[in-house]
Amino acid sequence: TCCAPCCGELIQTLKASNIKLTLFFYNPNIHPIKEYELRKLENIRYAEKNDIEFIDADYDTDQWFKRIEGLENEPERGERCTKCFDLRFERTALYAKENGFSVFTSSLGISRWKDFNQINESGNRAANRYKSITYWTYNWRKKGGAERMYKIAKEESFYKQEYCGCVYSLRDTNKWRKKSNRKTINFGNEFYNN
Repeated sequence: TCCAPCCGELIQTLKASNIKLTLFFYNPNIHPIKEYELRKLENIRYAEKNDIEFIDADYDTDQWFKRIEGLENEPERGERCTKCFDLRFERTALYAKENGFSVFTSSLGISRWKDFNQINESGNRAANRYKSITYWTYNWRKKGGAERMYKIAKEESFYKQEYCGCVYSLRDTNKWRKKSNRKTINFGNEFYNN
């Protein structure tokens, strides 16, 4: 899971289908730490509300910066994002392998800001490292999933992040906002409202 707004629809759909799930939170890309903690706590709150196990993986920022070194100026949806997804999915697949899970998927693909194919390619690469693991490429945006995502986010008054999560996305979003005469990001102040 990347954030509560994106995983809300997945949780509801999987629970309604009687699919047992566990949330795995490994997001060393999220900066600064205040933003990371806000997103993690929203995930924990929603997992607890729905009686779902939540796995809090390491905040391994050194590994993340090492992985994307040299890609700091790549655009959103570029090679930097691919390397970021690869790192996060590799860690997820390893956890799945070590803990007896046979399938994993991601909430990343529900966001309209992400490239669905790029995400699935990273997920499949990670799963292919282990013959007993499958990455589920289901398109959570379809059949009203994206609309339900926003509806659930409003009902739950989830924290509303204003950028992808990484320090470079933050930099680029604030550059765009300044050019557009908009306020720069103010952490912890935006929530989905009913």
